[in-house]
Amino acid sequence: MGNPSPDPVWSRRQRPPRLERRLGFADYPQVRDFLERLERLCEQRQRYPDLSFGRTYVNLTIYPNQDAANVGSAEEEFARDIDGLL
Repeated sequence: MGNPSPDPVWSRRQRPPRLERRLGFADYPQVRDFLERLERLCEQRQRYPDLSFGRTYVNLTIYPNQDAANVGSAEEEFARDIDGLL
């Protein structure tokens, strides 16, 4: 699969606390392949990001678990696991 764009860095937002990332892909088959890998990871981890997608992009948002007030190591680890799918 081609490298997604832009810069592969998650943005940390405060209101509400969350991590965000936008991935760009060359075409829809690449988006679909990524979403299928993401589905397997989410099922395995029992954790699901909010997402939206189009023909050439995926937007991801990771919120803290319900018992956490801020983004912490669990969210950062999940983001790294998602990065590993690329």
